[in-house]
Amino acid sequence: MRLLFDQNLSHRLVGQLADVFPNSLHVRDIGLAQSSDDVVWEYARANGLSIVSKDADFHQRSFLFGAPPKVIWIRRGNCSTFDMERILRERHADVVAFAKDEDGAFLELR
Repeated sequence: MRLLFDQNLSHRLVGQLADVFPNSLHVRDIGLAQSSDDVVWEYARANGLSIVSKDADFHQRSFLFGAPPKVIWIRRGNCSTFDMERILRERHADVVAFAKDEDGAFLELR
């Protein structure tokens, strides 16, 4: 599963999680850091990426439009990049199962 990290998450997560989520990207690395949610959504859809965000807007989009792309919404307040990495590592099996679920469009991680 390839992830696209939204601008509200650190770009460092791409490298820190490369062993479990290889070939993932951050919006900053592809010139979309200041882009609208519409543009990020379309890029993820067109390139087979799942969006990872702390932004509730992508959660709402997943209900409106369904997948693709799939959305992983991390529901944590102010936390460190280390905490974000830990959450994604601890919930790796859930993320992988979500990727295989043909009907799933949205996964909430706390």
